[in-house]
Order: sequence, then structure tokens, then C-alpha cells
Amino acid sequence: MENMQPAENLADINAMSFEAALAELKTIVERLEQGEGKLDEAIDAYDRGAKLKAHCETKLREAQEKIEKIAMGPDGQPRTEPFNVS
Repeated sequence: MENMQPAENLADINAMSFEAALAELKTIVERLEQGEGKLDEAIDAYDRGAKLKAHCETKLREAQEKIEKIAMGPDGQPRTEPFNVS
């Protein structure tokens, strides 16, 4: 794991796509589950994983806010309204 400054680490993560962040998070989880590396490396990996998870959650929330569903208005004309997943 590279020794990066926290600000650089966060900037690096913020520039990642959802898919890239998720793939790296999966790799980190697998390594932590296997107990690979030293304690300091595991702590750094856990910290980066937490930041990757937060980034993925933000990307998903942003995508959800952009999704709209098409519905028929009372006048019979199609209109869009926010899509609610819950």
C-alpha cells in the first residue's frame, strides 16, 4: 500500500469512478479477510476501504437523485417525477 498523505488519498478516491472504487474496495476486503500484510498496512487498508465505501455510497445517492420515472399526469400527458426506491 502506498504511503499517501490523507488529502492526496481522498482526492485520489474522489476522482475514481464508482466501478473502480468498488473493485478496489473488494480487493481490500479480500486482503483483510485473508489476514495478509502487517498491522499498520491493515489499518491503512481499512481506512482507505472506509473512504472508498463512503465514496461509493455518495455516487449511488447522486445517481438515485438523477433518476426520474415517467408517469401520466391527470390530463393524460406524460410527466416525470422523482423515483423513490423505498
